[in-house]
Amino acid sequence: MDSRQAFQSLPNLAMNSLHNIFEILRNGDCSSGGEEAGCRDENRAFELKMVAMAAIAVASAAGVGIPLARASRGRLRVDSEGFAMAKAFAAGVILATGFVHVLADAQEALASECLPRFPWAKFPFAGFFAMVAAMGTLLVDFLGTVYCERKARREEEEEDEEGRVGLVGKEREGLLGIVVPHAHGIGYGDGSHADGHLRHVVVSQILELGIVSHSVIIGLSMGVSLSPCTIRPLTAALCFHQFFEGFALGGCISQAKFRPGTVAVMAFFFAVTTPAGIAAGTAVTSFYNPYSPRALVVEGVLDSISAGILIYMALVDLIAADFLGPRRHLAGLRFHALSFLALLSGALTMSLLALWA
Repeated sequence: MDSRQAFQSLPNLAMNSLHNIFEILRNGDCSSGGEEAGCRDENRAFELKMVAMAAIAVASAAGVGIPLARASRGRLRVDSEGFAMAKAFAAGVILATGFVHVLADAQEALASECLPRFPWAKFPFAGFFAMVAAMGTLLVDFLGTVYCERKARREEEEEDEEGRVGLVGKEREGLLGIVVPHAHGIGYGDGSHADGHLRHVVVSQILELGIVSHSVIIGLSMGVSLSPCTIRPLTAALCFHQFFEGFALGGCISQAKFRPGTVAVMAFFFAVTTPAGIAAGTAVTSFYNPYSPRALVVEGVLDSISAGILIYMALVDLIAADFLGPRRHLAGLRFHALSFLALLSGALTMSLLALWA
């Protein structure tokens, strides 16, 4: 009888637990008051945030703009050793951003003592959401590549059909004695340069999605801060971080060979996302509590998702594509050694910034 009563009480217990969780998320306050209380200066913090917005915007625009500007002038050789070293360094920065910064922040938020022990302390939600985001990115990566390939083949077939109709018409008019086969665009699906171009199209779009999503969070976090002691080192770290993330993104965009309008839109959104997040955080400082349980859960989940996207993109579409792709047979041992050192340098440098931000 006792076991039957316990079993029958499970639904009520679950409902009560969920009710308590939602009540805490709605009404709780996790303000620690540590650094914010010891170094709180609203006027000085506002001035520093204005400086940070300008500095980060310039660093972001410079990072994404350098490879795009050189590519538009025909001076960027994506097969050059210098570009490969810089891209490997930037890939290391993105990898360390995902593991050391974003995922660590997510773990700290979701493991906070201000959240109820059940379910947040009973399950590693940060790693779980990052894993789900990585698998979701894989699915989007695969579906996006398949879609682009099919669209390219369909456009090629339409062009071929138009070419055959035109040639047949000319033949009937007696302008041509023979029909010349139309061979435009041969090579899709056979590992040719066209396949590589399609991959760059998909990679650049997914990479921008991952970068922009976590840029909003870090911008918002800086915007709501009232501590100059926090804002100063964070500004320097974000300038470095945004510059090299922008360089990696700009390299992918230049390899994708988008139309000028699309390139401008992608570069613009990358450059303004973090400053826009800072501005939004500054605007809501008076009523937004970053230490509330609701804010901790939302930021922790979004950071976990961003970390999963960044880690996947860094490992699969940047590092593995260069170190394990078809080009590995064309490069010597010296090239791979230098690329690995550049990758390691980027990862270690970005990891060291965790000491200050």
